Amino acid sequence: MSVVVDFHYDFGSPNTYFCHRVIPQIEERTGAKFNYFPVLLGGIFRATNNKSPIEQFAEVKNKKEYNARETERFIAKNGINKFQFNPNFPVNTLLLMRGAIYASAEDYYSDYIETAYIGMWELGLDMSDVEVAGKHFTEAGLPAEVILSATQNPEVKQQLIDNTTASVDRGSFGSPTFFVGDEMYFGKDRLREVEEEILAQG
Repeated sequence: MSVVVDFHYDFGSPNTYFCHRVIPQIEERTGAKFNYFPVLLGGIFRATNNKSPIEQFAEVKNKKEYNARETERFIAKNGINKFQFNPNFPVNTLLLMRGAIYASAEDYYSDYIETAYIGMWELGLDMSDVEVAGKHFTEAGLPAEVILSATQNPEVKQQLIDNTTASVDRGSFGSPTFFVGDEMYFGKDRLREVEEEILAQG
């Protein structure tokens, strides 16, 4: 049986986009399956008293420049050639993550994820805007009206809250976070360790 990896993600994090682009390579090499588990990063931050790196390290000399260089190296190493930083950042992803909750039970979930990431981190769209998101999903062939309507469903709203709480209870304090069995790994720079743990458990 192949190893299942839980990937706790929020579209608002560019680092989760980078992971999304690398995950298929890891799945191909290892035979593992990554389970995309939608969470609300803002909710995780509030529950854990965490802050985004931009806030947390804003006053740290040289930190911003190093992070930019580290990102450049990651992009080059993994052949990620369509990334652009979203000019609307930070983008409120509540709409997108509720949409992910709904789509996760549908056969187009992977298409939803891909389309949302393209909108956020390749096209630079303001995906918090219902009209912008709806147009983007429609152009991708997804049932935008159905998905966006479902984001107002109380069960969908509650499931996102429950997912976020479950993530924190499991040890998460941010995103991207990975769970390989009971082993937790945080950040795109831990993908090598994630792959090593998959092989160890397989």
